[in-house]
Amino acid sequence: MPVVIRSRVRAPIALYDAVHAEVLRRSSGTVEGLVAHIGVPTEEGFEVIEVWESAKAFEYYTETLIGPVVATLSAGHTGPPPETTTEQEQVRGLLIPGASIVI
Repeated sequence: MPVVIRSRVRAPIALYDAVHAEVLRRSSGTVEGLVAHIGVPTEEGFEVIEVWESAKAFEYYTETLIGPVVATLSAGHTGPPPETTTEQEQVRGLLIPGASIVI
């Protein structure tokens, strides 16, 4: 069942930029199970909204790619750790015409 994941992160937008660039480098822009990804700046940091084919695909991605990337980029950081709030919901509908995706 497709899910939408919303993560609000209290951290500098530079962290999003660095994580995003490293994930693209490590994955060559292809992440199995990821349907759509949007990253936006907020007053507190940034928000990531993603659609996944399943919660299991998101969990695997977080454990095997995002977790290690964030750990690597956070090594030696002296400020407070990023504060993340994550919500998960079932997708009721999704249409991305240019990619021929309809859920």
